[in-house]
Amino acid sequence: MSLKITVDPDAATAPYEQLREQIAEEARAGRLPVNYKLPTVRGLAEQLGLAANTVAKAYRALEEDGVIETRGRHGTYIAAADARARELAAAANAYVERTRRLGLDREGARAAVEEALRAAYGDDQS
Repeated sequence: MSLKITVDPDAATAPYEQLREQIAEEARAGRLPVNYKLPTVRGLAEQLGLAANTVAKAYRALEEDGVIETRGRHGTYIAAADARARELAAAANAYVERTRRLGLDREGARAAVEEALRAAYGDDQS
């Protein structure tokens, strides 16, 4: 199994975001299984012809999203799905606490989420 990533330098999407999206999708689809060891930042940057900072930025975003985990000098690995579920639950709880502090009721909080989803994904509700 190998990491199959392509970055289009002419695309409207930034290279780090293309990298983040592709690794996240490969992990979600199971094509990159839990505990799959990712290349080093420098190694992947060299392989893709990118700056090391670009790959590092993508890895940081993936780690924040719970898709990957860094194990110190041992490397970077695809995280267990339950880690992503824990991260999602923590984000949802933080959102609820913040909306309560701002004085929003349940409907106001839902409306804010729906608006953010429309902004991120468009009007398609599928």
